[in-house]
Amino acid sequence: MTLPKQFEDRMKELLGEEFLDYTACFEKKHYSGLRVNTLKITPEEFEKICPYEIKRIPWIENGYFFDEKDQPAKHPYYYAGLYYIQEPSAMTPASLLPVNPGDKVLDLCAAPGGKSTELAARLKGEGVLIANDISNSRAKALLKNIELFGVKNPVIISEAPGKLVNYFEGYFDKILVDAPCSGEGMFRKSPAIMKNWEQYGVGYYNKLQKEIILSAAKMLKPGGSMLYSTCTFSPEENEGTIAFLLEQCPEFHVVNPLEGKDKNKVSYEGFSFGRPEWVNGPEELKNCIRLWPHKIQGEGHFITLLKKDGSEEGQAFFTENKEKITLSDEAVDFLKKIGLHEEIKHISLREDKLYLMPKELPNLKGLRIMRMGLFLGEMKKNRFEPSQALACALKREDYNLVIDLTAADPDTIKYLKCETLDIKGEYQEGLNLLCVDGFPLGWGKLAAGVLKNKYLPGWRWM
Repeated sequence: MTLPKQFEDRMKELLGEEFLDYTACFEKKHYSGLRVNTLKITPEEFEKICPYEIKRIPWIENGYFFDEKDQPAKHPYYYAGLYYIQEPSAMTPASLLPVNPGDKVLDLCAAPGGKSTELAARLKGEGVLIANDISNSRAKALLKNIELFGVKNPVIISEAPGKLVNYFEGYFDKILVDAPCSGEGMFRKSPAIMKNWEQYGVGYYNKLQKEIILSAAKMLKPGGSMLYSTCTFSPEENEGTIAFLLEQCPEFHVVNPLEGKDKNKVSYEGFSFGRPEWVNGPEELKNCIRLWPHKIQGEGHFITLLKKDGSEEGQAFFTENKEKITLSDEAVDFLKKIGLHEEIKHISLREDKLYLMPKELPNLKGLRIMRMGLFLGEMKKNRFEPSQALACALKREDYNLVIDLTAADPDTIKYLKCETLDIKGEYQEGLNLLCVDGFPLGWGKLAAGVLKNKYLPGWRWM
């Protein structure tokens, strides 16, 4: 692989004697990883049912290397939302932001959802996850991944970060900013990115990063934590951006994200600390983390965990949902079946569609919102049609009519291809929840041994 000369010269200067080790890694193939969805299954349980060979990623408790020949994205477990395919280094930022159930969390540059889905899993259905991406087309992929993972408390937005400040100033407990960058850490995996680097360089992205991180800083409540990350190595985009934030917002401080981690569960061997001398910055930049591809089994990343001074006691400026809604009898009966009838005060009705809303949201009127809350389904004439998102958010035991197929059953793939199924066995007629080895895939209506497929056509197996 031929690297851009300007990039190569600078890396020689930064890495010194390590430069040859760095360039040698381009002769090796990139590493592929998957991250287990702990909303649905534990890593230990997944290891028992995983149909292909996997190996633990040392620094990610629920992350695994896999061989690309196994194609885990072409397995029913992927369609059941049991894992997310993600480059191993890219799993690190969400793992190091100290999210707790009940937090109000923002993923500011969220598409396609790799980090959002992990943040949601760590919230465990409590609090709220705001996942934003300025690109509407990329936000559609983000929405699908959020729904596939079974996230119950999301708000998916597609807006410029600066506009969000008007709605969320001082609102969030935790913020993740995986900023757009020049992508130097992706050269091995996607060589075409080098052309983008030659066209734009680091200056174009550094300007964006400074604008984004200042917007994020305003939305973090006092006492909150913010994690900034990129998949590039340039000091300007990394230590330089953080030094800029510290100058503009002296209430922020860089903390060591590895402190207090259980070394019996994770190993951070090969991680490097920040280099303040590269940007003539303050000593606290040494607490930044840089992952190099010649030191770990990954493409590389830069990570900074920041703490904002002040008390975590935030002002309660949110508005509760006071919407008065009328549900059909069929909708009420269905909500009783899945144990949500007592959540009616948190359910919103829009054009006959029902959404379970996260609690403690501010007024978001005027924002481009792609999804607010968990889409439960639609009230139709004489029936309630539950959504694909709801199926993904349920557990097998949450619904009384279940058809449980195995991953090896040809009918499982037929179902995911939206085909009609002939069902043998003693199953009750009516709307059934289709599962694979106990994990929900979607809905189907059974009558006279024939299952009318309700799987979402836009998600079908291709």
